[in-house]
Amino acid sequence: MSQTVGRAIDILEYCSDQPREIKDIADWLGVHRTTAMRLVNTLIGAGFLRKDDSGRFGVGFRLAGLAQSALEQFDLRSLVHPHILQLSKRVGHTVQFAVPEAAHLVYVDKIEPPNSITLNTKIGGLVVVHTAGVSKAILAFLQARQRDQILDHASFEQFTATTITSREEFLRVLEDVRKNGWAADRGEYESFSNCIAAPVHSHTGAVAGAISITAFKERADLDALKLLLPQLLETTHAISQELGWRELGAPTEG
Repeated sequence: MSQTVGRAIDILEYCSDQPREIKDIADWLGVHRTTAMRLVNTLIGAGFLRKDDSGRFGVGFRLAGLAQSALEQFDLRSLVHPHILQLSKRVGHTVQFAVPEAAHLVYVDKIEPPNSITLNTKIGGLVVVHTAGVSKAILAFLQARQRDQILDHASFEQFTATTITSREEFLRVLEDVRKNGWAADRGEYESFSNCIAAPVHSHTGAVAGAISITAFKERADLDALKLLLPQLLETTHAISQELGWRELGAPTEG
């Protein structure tokens, strides 16, 4: 990416939070005000920025229109599917994708390669909240209000010896997931299988969903699945970037 394009992107992202003065923009970029003003004027001319009545610069109407067009063309499952298909081919195990929807978590895609575990989950079906890796990966990063709404529907019924059976214990597990950046299901719904899962983030930084890798214990125990974390996190990172997410503090290439 060229330095000019990179700086233009930085300006758009910086001004999307709130209107900024030219001094602030120059300081943000680490350039002279004249350089910042030249870039800002170019973006104004293209309709991507506009100057408000107080002399500050905010997002232009053309950029808002492009964003709306992108949303109208956007389908999350279509974007995610090729990524999880490739991941399943690489690891040889079942891969699932789930998303938060109101007060529930819903499976929206699944890949089951030959000789992999066949799960009783179905597309459009609800996640068993207190047992699933995708559930922990989503709820650990979800806003508290929606997280609590979803947990209000959790039964905490015991399915196996490792099932989490209390809300308090589940919340403690979510704290570890936030620290680690990934989650696991240690045979909590079906004793013969394990899974690892990681969140996908949207352009706002909010969690958009989660992806899991599930396997028979006899074929890949949890330690073996943990060796696949780099591939899982590479996939969730790539999807998040396609959704417009940028890691906090990540510099624009120049």
